[in-house]
Amino acid sequence: MAITIKKVTNKSELKKFIRLNYELYKNNPYSVPDLYDDMLNTFNKKKNAAFEFCDADYFLAYKDNELVGRVAAIINHKANSVWNKKEVRFGWIDFIDDQEVSGALIKAVEEWGKERGMEYIQGPLGFTDFDAEGMLVEGFDQLSTMATTYNYPYYPEHMERLGFGKDADWVEFKIYIPDAIPEKHQRISELIQRKYNLKVKKYTSAKKIARDYGQAIFELMNEAYSPLYGYSPLSQGQIDQYVKMYLPIVDLRMVTLITDADDKLIAVGISMPSLSEALQKAKGRMLPFGWYYLLKALFMKRRAKMLDLLLVAVKPEYQNKGVNALLFSDLIPIYQKLGFIFAESNPELEMNGKVQAQWEYFKTEQHKRRRAFVKKID
Repeated sequence: MAITIKKVTNKSELKKFIRLNYELYKNNPYSVPDLYDDMLNTFNKKKNAAFEFCDADYFLAYKDNELVGRVAAIINHKANSVWNKKEVRFGWIDFIDDQEVSGALIKAVEEWGKERGMEYIQGPLGFTDFDAEGMLVEGFDQLSTMATTYNYPYYPEHMERLGFGKDADWVEFKIYIPDAIPEKHQRISELIQRKYNLKVKKYTSAKKIARDYGQAIFELMNEAYSPLYGYSPLSQGQIDQYVKMYLPIVDLRMVTLITDADDKLIAVGISMPSLSEALQKAKGRMLPFGWYYLLKALFMKRRAKMLDLLLVAVKPEYQNKGVNALLFSDLIPIYQKLGFIFAESNPELEMNGKVQAQWEYFKTEQHKRRRAFVKKID
């Protein structure tokens, strides 16, 4: 039977678009469902500040009147301008193991992008770096994280058959929490703290950290991440949105700020208990009981043994000087006290040696790899 592609035009269809991923993976032990309400906001042009510089449409694929695939077509005009490219992104792609279905979805994105002057198609990517990036190509037997997506092993095989090549790879690590701060790590921390007159700052109030350093945290991200693959600087609208969205829910014990002698922010590390198992139990819904599983994972004593490293950013002029050691010298005792066994690094570009060097004093295991694909539009 022929594949029918339908553009999402109303909330009912958007609900089907969001929940298709859950339906495809509800019996998979490694997939972590997206939180439905968060996805509604992500795809809402009035609520997602990324639409200041992005265009997007969403498509559903049907076969024999059955929903069998989805994909988002996105143009990030800011990223295209920064990197001097004409690329349309495909994101949030899911499909049954049927080459006709994946081919029809990709063709829809190509035609959509070509109509708007794009010359290449790349993905999976979201609107910005705050969305999940890359398609899993290794680590299909590993639990996913809140910040990433899981996919079946046949996905990348379909991409290759459709003529896509590798554009970039990210690797992910399990980083085991040591029994004590590594001696060399501690020595470097003390040395650079004295040499550069650096201070470790901690907060107990989300309102206060947002007031004092909320803006600075995301400005630092723009500085630290600007050379990375596909990155486009956060707009003020996005910064305002993320300060309100993220800072109130993090455990501030696991937020460490490093400032210079003038109290200017030069590094930040933010981590949180893994929500993977909680999201699985919640089935991607806050109601009726999803909120309980999420709150339990975040704040109750019996939490997951895994934590997620959400954000590590260091001002460019302080990179490769040991500032990361200072961050983790503060955080390791907290991880130990809270009973964590290992951390998920979340995706790191495989060529980003600066980031991966910070794990050299830890026991690590590279357990996942994900890929962004690219090809020229015919």
